[in-house]
Amino acid sequence: MLAATTDPAVQQGVRIQLADPDLAERSPGEEFAWSVRGAGDGEDCVVPFRAHLPAVFPLFATRPRYAVRHLLKTASVADAPVPYVYEPAAGTSTSGTSYATTPEGSFVPRVEHAELTDLTVRVPLPAGLLDEPALLASFVDYRVLVRLSVVENQTLLHGSDDKAITGLLDLPGARRGGLGDDVYASITGAAAEVEETGGSCDGIVVHPVTYWELVRAGVIGRLGAAGITVSRTRMIPRGQVLLGDFRAAATLLVPGVASLALRRGAGPDGSDVIEATSRVGLAVHLPQHFLLLTRD
Repeated sequence: MLAATTDPAVQQGVRIQLADPDLAERSPGEEFAWSVRGAGDGEDCVVPFRAHLPAVFPLFATRPRYAVRHLLKTASVADAPVPYVYEPAAGTSTSGTSYATTPEGSFVPRVEHAELTDLTVRVPLPAGLLDEPALLASFVDYRVLVRLSVVENQTLLHGSDDKAITGLLDLPGARRGGLGDDVYASITGAAAEVEETGGSCDGIVVHPVTYWELVRAGVIGRLGAAGITVSRTRMIPRGQVLLGDFRAAATLLVPGVASLALRRGAGPDGSDVIEATSRVGLAVHLPQHFLLLTRD
């Protein structure tokens, strides 16, 4: 029989963490820097994660700038096509004063399946950075992940190359309108129009130029008070504004499949790169809850 130990560390249990794919203790950059430190010359190294990498960009926690993803509800899903309920509009977009005369009174729900796709970005690896673990970790956390967030904004708005995601700017069944010179008047009128299909306008996507016009006019706070979150991104054209009931109309699907990789010689000039990948899908339940304004 083994003698009982009196070592408090042994009695309480000692946890040795050799890898941290759930990012419980380390940031993505720290985990990557820890994992690639023994990689040999010319050797690739792939570090897997059970997380959605754009969501862990550290500056999202300290400043109120919202990506398109922040407007959507998110669901953790299996790594396979995801069933969801799709309810396209079948009639008029103008509501009457009884349920029978509302647009949603004629919606016909059906089950569809959303495919998943990989968001990927490759960033050149500065010479000598592998020899500086702390600097490498910071570079990944603050510079690589923000680029992946840009790719996510692009994909959610314009769709993926493999057609697994149809971008919100190109949705069949979404509604269209004109963006006038008075941007605030156009937005408030369109927000009311969103609600004609039974939704509640809770989000807007604008170009930074439009966003700062709204700041100058002093209306960002008023929109916030009305329950509207404004996302600004260069991935939407300057002359467009997307409004919608984002949380009811669509769901971001996250299977928790992601990786950071050191790719030797994968740059266009044969240099090494850091490759960030995160898998997502988009289920659009109610395309008619989106309204895109475009300036002529």
